[in-house]
Amino acid sequence: MIIDSKSMELAEEEALLGQESEEENSELSDNELQEAFAQGLLKPGMNVLVDQPKKLVNNVDGMKQCLADFRKELPWVERLDMTNLPVEDVLSKVEGKVPSSTNGAINADDDFQREMFFYRQAQATVLAALPLLNKHSISTKRPDDYFAEMAKSDQHMQKIRKKLISKQMIMEKSEKAKKLREQRKFGKKVQVEVIQKRQKEKKAMMTAVKKYQKGMTDKLDFLEGDQKQGKDSAQGSKKAANKKGPNAKRKYKDQKFGFGGKKSGKKWNTKESHNDVSSFRAKVANAKGGKGGKKGKGGKQNKRPGKTVRRKMKNRS
Repeated sequence: MIIDSKSMELAEEEALLGQESEEENSELSDNELQEAFAQGLLKPGMNVLVDQPKKLVNNVDGMKQCLADFRKELPWVERLDMTNLPVEDVLSKVEGKVPSSTNGAINADDDFQREMFFYRQAQATVLAALPLLNKHSISTKRPDDYFAEMAKSDQHMQKIRKKLISKQMIMEKSEKAKKLREQRKFGKKVQVEVIQKRQKEKKAMMTAVKKYQKGMTDKLDFLEGDQKQGKDSAQGSKKAANKKGPNAKRKYKDQKFGFGGKKSGKKWNTKESHNDVSSFRAKVANAKGGKGGKKGKGGKQNKRPGKTVRRKMKNRS
């Protein structure tokens, strides 16, 4: 049968015209509905959508037919399926309780009871499956020289090993760098302590030199320097710890400025000081002794000659 192209084009045009006519009819129906709604002919509650209940079909024969199609008559070695009840609950039997499997009272919400039921069912399956496996010459124990196949290849494991070694080396380098930084910090700290110690020793020597120059001490131990300090460092620290009383600096300041205590009002007279005349000197009180300078035979103070007189005396000589 031969179909011309013209006949095909005519069929397509008729189909398009049919679709357009359907659309026009739908538009007309919408316009009619709008006019009816405007005239008040349509009222709420007239159109109600009702959900119809789904029809549940229990096609037992069809399900059995599908199961028969799925089922294949294979030997048990290929299937290895077992359907067993749990073994006898020995613990319940010893305690005199009724096993839950016999009376059918298995609480699904009780985790312990449910897991024990599964455990005993697995025991029964093992007891029933082992004789069948031995009957079909299927080994159930691993041989002594058995080596399982690795899940990953040797090349992949070598890559993992190299990556782990590189990570370990990076961690060791970071730890080494961290220790070096700590050692540098400690070295700087020790260097600062040594500089401070030298400055302290220099200051102590300068203080000792000043004391010797002022005549506050007649010892020259500070000239020996580090030799004496190295010998007597331990003894000096013990003596300084056990030494009692003020140090030389404190003694010098006490001698120069006093011994502390109350300063204001210390020259006030008391009854005892008023009656004490042991320090009274008549010459001083009557101004016979004079103040300062040397006195001549007449009791008068020798005055320094003037500038002109001293110049004349110098020219005479």
